Amino acid sequence: MLKTLILNGPNLNLLGTRQPEVYGSTTLEMVEDLCRTHGSSIGFEVTCFQSNLEGALIDAIHSAKGEQDGLILNAGAYTHTSIALMDAIASVELPVVEVHLSNIHAREDFRHVSYIAKVAIGQICGFGPQGYTLALDALSAHLKNRQAQ
Repeated sequence: MLKTLILNGPNLNLLGTRQPEVYGSTTLEMVEDLCRTHGSSIGFEVTCFQSNLEGALIDAIHSAKGEQDGLILNAGAYTHTSIALMDAIASVELPVVEVHLSNIHAREDFRHVSYIAKVAIGQICGFGPQGYTLALDALSAHLKNRQAQ
C-alpha cells in the first residue's frame, strides 16, 4: 500500500466556519475523512496533519522523506509567501500535489503566485473538497507511471 501525507496550512483548521462563501461549509475533519476513505479505495494509507505554523509544516515535510511515497499540500497563504516550504519540498525529493479549495487564479492578484507550484508535480484548485480526491488520484497515477518506467 502506498503512503501519503496530506498537509494543511494556516487557517484550514477553521474550515466550515471561515468564509463559507469562499471555502464552503465542509470542515477539515470532513475533508480528512474523505481523504482517508478515498485513499483507501485506491490503495493509499493517508495520514493528515494541519498546522498554522510554517516551521511545523516544514518539519512534517522533512519527516516524510523515506516514510511517505508522496505529499498533498494545501499551504494556505504560505503558498504565496514561503520560499522555506518550497525549499523543504525540493529537499525531500517526493512528488507533491498542490491543492486549494478555491480557484486562486480567480482571486486577488497576490494569490496568483505560488512558490509551491515551482516544485510540485501539479496544482489543483477551485474544486472545493473534491480537489483533495483529485489530488490523490493524480498522485496515484504519477506514482504508477513512475513505477512502470
